Amino acid sequence: MPELPEVETYARWLRGQGPAAGIIGRTVRAVRVLEPGILATPDPATFARALTGQRVRAVARRGKYLWLQLDGPQVLILHLGMSGRLRWAHATEPLQATRLVLTWDDGRELRYEDPRKFGRWWLTARPDAILGKLGPEPWDLTPDAFARRLRTRRARIKPLLLNQRFLAGVGNIYADEALHRAGIHPARPANTLRADEAAALLRALQAVLEAALAARGTSFDAAYPWGTYQNALRVYGRGGQVCYTCGTRIQRLRLAGRSAHVCPTCQPLPSEDPPPRAQRDGPGQDQTTGAPR
Repeated sequence: MPELPEVETYARWLRGQGPAAGIIGRTVRAVRVLEPGILATPDPATFARALTGQRVRAVARRGKYLWLQLDGPQVLILHLGMSGRLRWAHATEPLQATRLVLTWDDGRELRYEDPRKFGRWWLTARPDAILGKLGPEPWDLTPDAFARRLRTRRARIKPLLLNQRFLAGVGNIYADEALHRAGIHPARPANTLRADEAAALLRALQAVLEAALAARGTSFDAAYPWGTYQNALRVYGRGGQVCYTCGTRIQRLRLAGRSAHVCPTCQPLPSEDPPPRAQRDGPGQDQTTGAPR
């Protein structure tokens, strides 16, 4: 699933901060909905009719969501799900898992491709009904504010970081990497973290996300081919391989139904906390990137 760095990379790309021209100031000339199930609201006919002729005023990101401010009162919001991606294409190119096509006033096609069809699009005049449920962004919190939020939560820290109502934009990859950088076991109850540990975790989250943004995110397959941060991963997807810091074998655990990668030496679990069940993985086999929407 695309996380904050990947979605922000798309936002910058659509703003024109990349090799292709952006869409700010451009007008939608035609809309083709090839998979009605990706539309959360409205229905396909209403969606196409309302979006056609709209000019894009701004492109932004909130958590894992992209949103486009239009000339009219409505906002176009999209969540890429597990496998969604945006791609410029020529009209003559064959459709490849294409679910929606936007044709612009310069003749270009922006295609939304999503093999697993978990992504969602909204055209709404009430964006807060969707985006207002999200927690703060990692850069919006001070160490003290982050520590206060953790003190009220008994959930284990890794699943809590994936809770988009608690913290927006973080998913499996960057939670694993930040917890390793901060030396915190993913199964620690959040309310057991000391103030200095909470501050270290917040700094680690911000540093990992900033590095991933500079690398345009993490790429594992053709769904998102532009990033290079996979070359810097310390624990994620490395179950069974040795920790670069200490040489201990990285473990892959299951926490609240999600994977977690941990170095038991660099990230010790306090003795009063029962260890979660470890899973046996061959090196590099795990590609799970799911996170709550």
